[in-house]
Amino acid sequence: MTKTFKVLAALLCYPTREICDAARDFRGVLNEEGLVAGPDLTALGELAAELSERDLYALQERYVELFDRSRSLSLHLFEHVHGESRDRGQAMVDLKALYEQSGLEPPANELPDFLPLFLEYLSTQELADARALLGEAVHVLDALADRLRKRESVYASVFGALGQIADRHAALDDAEVETPAEEDQSLEAIDKAWEEEQVIFGPDPNAGCPVAKDMLSQMAVPPATNPSKGDRP
Repeated sequence: MTKTFKVLAALLCYPTREICDAARDFRGVLNEEGLVAGPDLTALGELAAELSERDLYALQERYVELFDRSRSLSLHLFEHVHGESRDRGQAMVDLKALYEQSGLEPPANELPDFLPLFLEYLSTQELADARALLGEAVHVLDALADRLRKRESVYASVFGALGQIADRHAALDDAEVETPAEEDQSLEAIDKAWEEEQVIFGPDPNAGCPVAKDMLSQMAVPPATNPSKGDRP
């Protein structure tokens, strides 16, 4: 088991009290395995410190602004490759089958190409195999890292770290990343997005990262108690 993948997956999950309580131990896990070095390792330590020290609601708001409200920063890998084309559906089926062959059952409320779920799968594989699989997606990871750096976001370090670990010899020669049009953040566009989505009042029981609890329980980090309802936005 490669715990570094579990740490990076947890960092990319919606912040919960459980993840924030465990974050103070993330740097130790990364140092122990030594797969990440340099400025990205330093920045990962800063991100972990922010999760363990900053106000939970501010952390959650920042996460939603970055990853839930911006398609260009979507954590669903195939959206950056296939968009809404029919090819994405078959790619999902193939990836789900890959998980199931290794005994990993994806949560029913999450798509197989959700990056933290993919990293959870990689953590169960031999490191050489995991690095090769990560290399096949490195063009997406590099694009996301670049977009986050332009926003001066500390989350760029997670993608920089994944780029360090990936076997770049496994990168697909013909791979391309969709370049999204500039996103409309006007009030009219936001209102339209709300109309198209299901509106849920109160805490969303499906919010966050469905695999986070399992990831933390398998690391050498004592899992915190489940967050109470009052901890969720």
